[in-house]
Amino acid sequence: MQQLAGNVQRLRQKRRLTQQALAELAGLDLSYTQRVERGQVNVTLGTLVTFADALGVAPAALLKLGRAPVIRRGRPPGNLKAAKRR
Repeated sequence: MQQLAGNVQRLRQKRRLTQQALAELAGLDLSYTQRVERGQVNVTLGTLVTFADALGVAPAALLKLGRAPVIRRGRPPGNLKAAKRR
């Protein structure tokens, strides 16, 4: 699960997609996509193919050994200034 989580996150960020954009491309719920990136759920083969299609890679690319996902809590640093202006 951790390889899948890290690869989904890495490929999503490489394509400059938000989690919301990936969820929409894949036709999946945002919260499910977030849990996949955190390695909290097991995905079916069909869901693996769905993520691969949305990211433009072969399903095997999502299962390769890679880095573990980086889990950050709260708002991304770039949104901090915008949140203060409101």
